[in-house]
Amino acid sequence: MPQRILLLNGPNLGELGRREPSIYGRETLADVERACAATAARYRLEVLAKQSNHEGQLIDWIHEPDPDRVGVVINPGGLAHTSVVLRDAIAALSVPSVEVHISNVHKREEFRHHSYLAPVVTGVIAGLGTGGYVLAVEHLGRLFERSQVSA
Repeated sequence: MPQRILLLNGPNLGELGRREPSIYGRETLADVERACAATAARYRLEVLAKQSNHEGQLIDWIHEPDPDRVGVVINPGGLAHTSVVLRDAIAALSVPSVEVHISNVHKREEFRHHSYLAPVVTGVIAGLGTGGYVLAVEHLGRLFERSQVSA
């Protein structure tokens, strides 16, 4: 079975391309998923993409046993700024994780400046549009590649 990156998107991200395009752009979530899959394929990885507007569903997916998971990319949406339980689920991961935000949250409302996930993820990418997802997958792909060389 191929190894994979779990790509999680939180509340409202199913509306990419339609919701506030001046902030989030015109690319759809399907466009993002295709770009991530193409990037992962360069590392012989697959992407398992999921989106939910429900915090508990995201947590259930994080906790799902998956011995082939090599990393997690998560755009928690507004849950980054409110969810201690999502933070705790990410903190329990045994694989690297990257938090992605399409907009530069630090140029927006003050309540968006704090992320509960940031202290427990491997890295944070914000403000690079949907290209941030590709960079996150690229990073996890490189980490996976290095782990295969040293194994």
